[in-house]
Amino acid sequence: MRWIELGDRVFASRNTELDQTMGLVVGRDRCLVVDTGTDERHGAAWAAAVREITPVPWAVVITHAHWDHFLGTAAFPGADVWAHPACAAEMAVGARAQALTWAEHYRESGRDHLADRLLAARVVAPTHEVSTRVEVDLGDRVVTLLHPGRGHTDNDVVVHVPDEGVLFAGDTVEQGAPPSIGKDGYPLEWPAALDVLLDLAPRVVVPGHGEPVDAGFVRAQRAELSAIAGLFDGVRSGSLTIEEALAQSPYPEEATRPALERGRVA
Repeated sequence: MRWIELGDRVFASRNTELDQTMGLVVGRDRCLVVDTGTDERHGAAWAAAVREITPVPWAVVITHAHWDHFLGTAAFPGADVWAHPACAAEMAVGARAQALTWAEHYRESGRDHLADRLLAARVVAPTHEVSTRVEVDLGDRVVTLLHPGRGHTDNDVVVHVPDEGVLFAGDTVEQGAPPSIGKDGYPLEWPAALDVLLDLAPRVVVPGHGEPVDAGFVRAQRAELSAIAGLFDGVRSGSLTIEEALAQSPYPEEATRPALERGRVA
C-alpha cells in the first residue's frame, strides 16, 4: 500500500489489488477507518498501517456492501462499525455469494491464494446505522457520515471531513475506470447523488478505486453518468435499441452493456 496525506491527519491508502483506495481520519480521541479491505489478511495489514500512524481507538465506516470494502473488518476488534441499514442487510444475506463469485474469478486467473483468503474471511456485522446523516466526534474534529441517495448501490455512505475539505466518496466516484453500475446500481438516480457530494464543495474527493480527484472531475463524471441515465431510460422506453445506446455511450461497451440490459427488462 501507499499512503497519500490529504490534509491535517487525513490520509488515503492506495492498494494495487483492485486499484482500491481506503481512508483514515485521525482525531485526538479516536480515528475513523474508511473501509477495511478485501479479506482478513488485507485488513490486518491495513490495521497495522493505521497503528503506525496513531494509537487512538478506532471506529470503522463501510461505504457500501461490496465485499472488497468490508471483508477485512475482523482485523479491527472492538471498533464501532458504521454503515447504512441496507448495507447491513445485504452483508448478512449476500456476502457469501459475492465471495464465491470472486473466488472463482481469482482461481480462473491462477490466484488461488486470494480465493482461499476471500472464502475464509468472516463477516462482521455493522453496529451503528447511517440512514441519512450522522456526525461522529473524534475528539477535536467532527466528521459527517452521509447517505447521498441511491447511486452505485442503494446503501452508499460517504465521509466528509469539513475542516480539511476532504470527501471519501466510496464507489460513488471512480478514477481510472468507468463507474461500476452493475446489477445493483441506480443509473437514473446516481447523478443526483453526485449533486449532494458537490454541494459539500470538497477540495479533495477520494474515490473507492483510483487516485484522489477534485470537484471538477466529479462534475465531469456526473455528466457522463447523466448521459448513461438518458441511454438507460431510452432503452427502457423502447426509443433506443441497446446497440444504438452503446454507440452513444461515454464508456466502453463492457462498462455500459450491463446497465442497458437491465434497462431493457425494467
